[in-house]
Amino acid sequence: MKFLVQRVAHASVTVEGRIVGEIGRGLLVFIGCRTGDTTADADYLVDKLLALRIFEDDAQRMNLSVQDIGGSVLAVSQFTLYADTRKGNRPGFSMAGDPASAKAHCDYIVARLQATLGATRTASGIFGADMAVALLNDGPVTIELCSD
Repeated sequence: MKFLVQRVAHASVTVEGRIVGEIGRGLLVFIGCRTGDTTADADYLVDKLLALRIFEDDAQRMNLSVQDIGGSVLAVSQFTLYADTRKGNRPGFSMAGDPASAKAHCDYIVARLQATLGATRTASGIFGADMAVALLNDGPVTIELCSD
């Protein structure tokens, strides 16, 4: 499992012309699931995400977590994080998890985030939907977190 994390000033996800998830300052997290991922992988990454110190303190040092700043998290499933581009020019997605287990993992991750941050500070896209994601990357800061 992997998370692609972007520190954002704001972010939103739109499905069929309607905003389904939106946050202010915080983290936009793209979630990639692969075959063999477990709840332990999800727990590890959620814990790491919530403790990740990538927000600046008063001394302009990355020393604060999303929890420290009272920020929010927008979680968006993205199977293309496991694209295999080693052969040819067309990516393969055989490493991506099957949709049923990936959806279960994504739902679990969102529930964990809501349990910690609260429902008002946690937003998500719609699994399997054609989503339009808008964001203002702050920094820019983009970090990959992997469970292996």
